[in-house]
Amino acid sequence: MLVNTHKLLVIPLIFIGWNTVQAQEVWTLKQCIDTAQVYNKTLQINRNHIRISEQREKEAKANLIPKVTANADYKYFMELPTQLMPMNALNPQAPEGQFRDLQFGVPHNINANVQLAMPLYNPQVYGAIENTRIANELTQLQFQKSEEQVLYDITTLYYNAQILKHQLDFLESNLINTQKLLKNMELLKEQLLAKGTDVSKVKLQAEQLNTQRENVHNKYISILNALKLNIGIPLERNITVVSEIEQQTLTENNVENILDLKIIQTQNKLLNSELSTLNKSRFLPSLNLIASYGTTGFGYDKTPNDFLKFYPIGFAGLQLTYPLFNGTVTQRKINQKKLEISNNELQAQLIGDKNKMETENALRQRTIAQQTVINTENQITLAQSIYEQTILQQKQGTATLTDVLLADNALREAQQNYLSAVIDYLKADLELKKLAGTIKN
Repeated sequence: MLVNTHKLLVIPLIFIGWNTVQAQEVWTLKQCIDTAQVYNKTLQINRNHIRISEQREKEAKANLIPKVTANADYKYFMELPTQLMPMNALNPQAPEGQFRDLQFGVPHNINANVQLAMPLYNPQVYGAIENTRIANELTQLQFQKSEEQVLYDITTLYYNAQILKHQLDFLESNLINTQKLLKNMELLKEQLLAKGTDVSKVKLQAEQLNTQRENVHNKYISILNALKLNIGIPLERNITVVSEIEQQTLTENNVENILDLKIIQTQNKLLNSELSTLNKSRFLPSLNLIASYGTTGFGYDKTPNDFLKFYPIGFAGLQLTYPLFNGTVTQRKINQKKLEISNNELQAQLIGDKNKMETENALRQRTIAQQTVINTENQITLAQSIYEQTILQQKQGTATLTDVLLADNALREAQQNYLSAVIDYLKADLELKKLAGTIKN
């Protein structure tokens, strides 16, 4: 029930199978949410996504650290490389334009070295670092979005369970009333003051209430199972929900703080950062420090002149790379990013307008539902009073069974209208919190 309204009379359970409900743990909505923060698997997956994003940012920064590699190779030349030497290089009398083929080197060649490379300035590396930083912010916002959705689902399931629990209470109350009426009708029949069809009508109504109660109870169990799945606790654990439905004060909505808009704005930052990186890589050079130190070995295996000798080799220097032309690939990527940024800005405007419209609709629906709840509560009280008076009149012979059944139907209709109004209120209130980004509060 809503706080500050009359509470339903708690009806004792009349079937043994229903006594197990009393042994269930009563979980508050806050308890469900706090437990889900730890055990919900969707949130655990998204936390891992945040850790992955953090590692990607560290990976991008690691490209600034010097890279050291060790290299080694061995080559055996079955045929030595051939070079052409001008004949007048050794004999000035030889005519120009004539060459002699010579084979240089030895068949065994061994190389081993250690190389160092460190970027001094690379626009792509610095751009990647900035991009991964913004992407990490985006991942954290997406985690918050996922967290909001999980809390929204849990709250919706919790409210549904509360509504079904109230519906079960109503059905229990109606069933008790019907069983009392059935006893009265059976007594009147024994006294020849009622027809057998009258008794059958009341029996039919009792059976219909029993069937309806069983269906509602099955729905209630299904909702609880879905709630336990979202919380992350075993399905075998017996829990139930608090009966009271609290009516909370409406919080002010701030469109600028909604999470969807923050995500779009962060995506815009990422797109602009990627565009900036493309522009820089298009016009700015890359400068790297390179160094190498190693040895080169030459070997000959024909006796008696066989040998294996090693000679050191080392160097250090700078390597400058400047892009001249890459087939307009970068320009095409820049054009794509500009279009993506344009779509992103349009999407931000659309989200803002949509949020404003949905907030106004939800606020209006919440106000109407809140008033309807009050009206239907009064209708239940009035219908209950009419039903009791009609029962009394029926015992006194001034009201027929039809009058009693009509009063009973009116009571049940008032109860259903009340539950529908509560559902509308809770739905609108939860939607407002989601739109305002305050659902975690």
